[in-house]
Amino acid sequence: QGLKPLVPTESSAPIFGTSKPPSGLPATESFLGTNKVPDLQKVFQRSDGLPIHLKRGLPDKTLYRTTMALTIGGTIYCLVALYIASQPKNK
Repeated sequence: QGLKPLVPTESSAPIFGTSKPPSGLPATESFLGTNKVPDLQKVFQRSDGLPIHLKRGLPDKTLYRTTMALTIGGTIYCLVALYIASQPKNK
């Protein structure tokens, strides 16, 4: 008799992704969205003397300053903790 497979041996047709919009969307709406690369290239290639990580204005500046504050604060905290831990214990 032998062993019989539990799963059919014939494979079904493969299912591939498609770039076609779903049928519920209007034809005027783009499925993939707009291409923002040319606009971002203009922003980042502008020669205004700013570093690349600050080119997009206030959100970049806020994130940069927050990161610097946390880095400096963490360094000071670690140095103070090391200083306190190195002190001899009084019994």
